[in-house]
Amino acid sequence: MSILQCCLIIVLAPLVGCVVAGFFRKQVGRMGAHSVTIAGVGISFILSLYVACVVLSGSMPTLDTNLYTWASGGELFSYSFHLGFRIDALASVMMVIVTFVSLLVHVYSIGYMADDDGYQRFFSYISLFTFMMLMLVTANNFLQLFFGWEGVGLVSYLLIGFWYQKESANLGSMKAFIVNRVGDFGFILGIALVFSYAGSLHFETVFRSAELIAKEHMTLFPGHSWSVMTVMCLLLFVGAMGKSAQVPLHVWLPESMEGPTPISALIHAATMVTAGVFMVARISPLIELSNTALSVIVVVGATGALFTGILALVMNDIKRVIAYSTLSQLGYMMVAMGASAYSAGIFHLLTHACFKALLFLAAGSVILGMHHEQDMRKMGGLWRKMPITYVTFLLGSLALCAIPPFSGFYSKDTIIEAAKLSTIPGSGYAYFCVLIGAMVTALYSFRAFFMTFHGQPRMDKDTLAHVHESPWVVWLPLVLLAIPSVILGYVLYMPMLFNHPTLLSSSIFVLPEHNVLEEMAREVVSPLQAFGHAFLSPVFWLTMFGIVLAWIGYIVWPSSPLFFAKRLGWLYRLLLNKYGFDAFNDFVLVRGVKALGRVFYRIMDQKIIDGFFVNGTGRTIRWLALKTRVIQSGYLYHYITAMVFGLFGFLCWLLLAQ
Repeated sequence: MSILQCCLIIVLAPLVGCVVAGFFRKQVGRMGAHSVTIAGVGISFILSLYVACVVLSGSMPTLDTNLYTWASGGELFSYSFHLGFRIDALASVMMVIVTFVSLLVHVYSIGYMADDDGYQRFFSYISLFTFMMLMLVTANNFLQLFFGWEGVGLVSYLLIGFWYQKESANLGSMKAFIVNRVGDFGFILGIALVFSYAGSLHFETVFRSAELIAKEHMTLFPGHSWSVMTVMCLLLFVGAMGKSAQVPLHVWLPESMEGPTPISALIHAATMVTAGVFMVARISPLIELSNTALSVIVVVGATGALFTGILALVMNDIKRVIAYSTLSQLGYMMVAMGASAYSAGIFHLLTHACFKALLFLAAGSVILGMHHEQDMRKMGGLWRKMPITYVTFLLGSLALCAIPPFSGFYSKDTIIEAAKLSTIPGSGYAYFCVLIGAMVTALYSFRAFFMTFHGQPRMDKDTLAHVHESPWVVWLPLVLLAIPSVILGYVLYMPMLFNHPTLLSSSIFVLPEHNVLEEMAREVVSPLQAFGHAFLSPVFWLTMFGIVLAWIGYIVWPSSPLFFAKRLGWLYRLLLNKYGFDAFNDFVLVRGVKALGRVFYRIMDQKIIDGFFVNGTGRTIRWLALKTRVIQSGYLYHYITAMVFGLFGFLCWLLLAQ
């Protein structure tokens, strides 16, 4: 079987499962629905491993082929739009992680969604989501990338609002959809600019034109000339801001917690939210030629890495804590992209996919055990009742906090060091944010851990009596995700970052003056050396300080959070209000648009269109009719007089005209 055939099966197998489970759900039943979708994603995962082994071994060059022509302009418009594959190291790595996490989420969902009426519909949706994500990562042109981009946005709307009977789920799905459309508007403008200057949407063709485009300038405002490359990259990055939930387009992601927990894991781990990170890495040959774009990316990413992580400190919903953690880690990935450490960003994407999916699914296991209770203030002391969930949640938290030698340590510490070494404007600010963010990450992670599993039980006796470990179909994916959460960083540290060449070097372009990873490589010998050096790093001690703070605040002195909340009421309210982003959006955008709509309705529609043009025309004709009807007196001499005067006027005009 050729690589091209493998890729076709990888992409289409989840789509087949989606169609069968969705359109034939009554015929196949529950078992048939989950069997066919799991089989489809399982086949995709196995073949993705095979393709990755072939591609990463270097035995096959980049596969860049068009499958068929989607549209052609003919004689009037010479360009044709194609659908095709670009299978290189970056795409193959993404295919493996997407199918791996999706497969485990499918299996986990058998237990989690067992009592739900929309069982078959759910499996159809998540299989369709996987298909769309695979279309995105295998694309060889911006058009197909945009198709997958919009596809995951659409399916995420369906999944977040899966429980459509809940008003909050409907609002959350709508919020996610609208905010993503804001980002996508910038993205499609960026694609249009790419087409205007490169004359193509094919990645390789655009990348070959990059240096010529970098010399072009355009005028957006009179008297101000902008680099076309900068404008293009910033517009494309706006799309990444929406999809990867960067400040200020991050507000949709916590609301996605209204969907079922498996969806939270699927959206927040390796799929939708990392699409923006993948896209930035894919267009590295363009972004590298704009220092302004790199600077914006590193500053936006650093802001999200620190300040959205701080919000997790005041959240009491266990899923929302992990959601804000995702926002923070996406910020770390964007910092890596802005510092030109693209491989480090993708490396963190891989490790984060494992431990973040683990944390979400472990949280779902807790929620199942607590009879769908998500408030951590009503938990506590669960470690005896749910030992497997407890251990896996602990491993995921250690990986998230970047404790050596867990996988998050190798990827996250590399990003922090890259920010330190970068000379891009804003990198100093980014280094401060990601450094302090390490302590914040440890604090909110172990706050959730201690509140959930330690201390005195805070639930009622009946709930406590019925708490037990989840069934094997739920805890087995946790165990399978815990393994890469522990060892993946150690295994991929040198191949992904510092070997010559690295696994991704053929897929990513970095200018020599921006190559911070090459500078780091002079001092890095092995993952063991990095492990030993970690204990001398300020990152490690800041992380340990965060864990100790969480232990003191929630185990030794449980009343301390309330004490500080009262003493620092203004700060606590600021964090509870999420820095006012939602309030601003509601007041300025939502209410503002409604007020503007009312103004247009009352003035433009009612007064100008209806009042002046429609009703005004009718009133004018009626007025004219009332005035002219008096002429119709019914007397013959009136009519003869009018005719005489009319004839006289006509003769006068005729004489004057001659």
